[in-house]
Amino acid sequence: MSCCSSSVPIAPPPPTTLPPLRRRCRAAALTFPTTARAHRTVAARAALSDPFVLEIAEKLEDSLSSSDAAASPLPLQKLRDSASQSLLSKRWPSTKDEPFRFTNLSFLRSSLLLPAPSPTFPLDPALDSPSPHVLAVVDGHVAPSLSRLSALPSGVFAGSVSALPPGPTLDRVLTALAQGFGDGDLFWDLNGVGAPDMAVIFVPAGVRVVDEPVHVQICYSEGCEVGSERLPVSSPRVLVVVEKGAEVSIVEEHLGIGGSEERCYWANSVMEILIGEGGKVVHSYVQRQSVNAAHIKWTFARQETSSVYELIEVSNGGRLSRHNLHIQQLGPDTVTELSAFHVCQNNQTQDLHSTLILDHPRGYSRQLHKCIVSHSSGHAVFDGNIRVNRYFIPLSPRN
Repeated sequence: MSCCSSSVPIAPPPPTTLPPLRRRCRAAALTFPTTARAHRTVAARAALSDPFVLEIAEKLEDSLSSSDAAASPLPLQKLRDSASQSLLSKRWPSTKDEPFRFTNLSFLRSSLLLPAPSPTFPLDPALDSPSPHVLAVVDGHVAPSLSRLSALPSGVFAGSVSALPPGPTLDRVLTALAQGFGDGDLFWDLNGVGAPDMAVIFVPAGVRVVDEPVHVQICYSEGCEVGSERLPVSSPRVLVVVEKGAEVSIVEEHLGIGGSEERCYWANSVMEILIGEGGKVVHSYVQRQSVNAAHIKWTFARQETSSVYELIEVSNGGRLSRHNLHIQQLGPDTVTELSAFHVCQNNQTQDLHSTLILDHPRGYSRQLHKCIVSHSSGHAVFDGNIRVNRYFIPLSPRN
């Protein structure tokens, strides 16, 4: 990509909305930073842009109408802006990249990826759950008509970020998002660009929601027949904020509905969890997608002082299933317990990549992973990584 020279910084006037990614990449290459280091950074990001990645991202951007994008709540706007900038330096991974050395993504690369359209409510059949607290998300959109949230304790919020009124809760959500996540990969950023909505669960200080869990049903209604080159893409995103001394139990379930139980689609999901001082989150994650679907999910949990995070994971769906689990210790005396059970059948890949970063004293961690491969064409991958940094003093790690 060519670049003109000038001694005066040139920058276009700020648009009301960010332009599509290809134009933004070109603009980055034609903007002249005031320092040599900044110039090299901009040039490198523009040169590294992957045309295939940009094509997917542009489709996701285009699927969000300009009117909807302009009316998006501030947290979503900030998320999309940050993710679209990060994508300029991301490329599609291959088996030559260490994190994907044993995970073949050619199934996705060879498909015609198309954003799933907005669902029409109500859907048939209706969703079912034994819990009185149900937060339904369909094709990335929070579905109030399919949710049951009236029995939640006072002060607890569960719903779309667009339903958050101005005030302390919205401010706390913005603060949580502003902390960012520097280790997210391509799929983290693609979710940020394409998320049409954001589901939020907020539990204020001292409140407990433990006897009856919040059942987050993340559903996929768009799918194509087996053999079709088309692959609908959904980008659901969930943010969980648990304040000081609060507790919540969450059941996160992913499944196809409305005829998509056996169809082909791509679920690219993200859940962020922030646990305040002395807080506790018990997180059950159930993945039972169509056996012809691709399911790529990020879970990013941050634990403040004396907090507890427990994850129980069961995964048996999807032709390709990849879970990226990243847990960051933000203070001392944390407890982290991770348990996973995967089942691989005919032509299935089940992949768990986990990272636990311990930066503070007296952290306790325990991880257990079990997998059954019941067919010769099944493929199981597990990569568990623990980073123990300088100031960490283990209490009793068992992994």
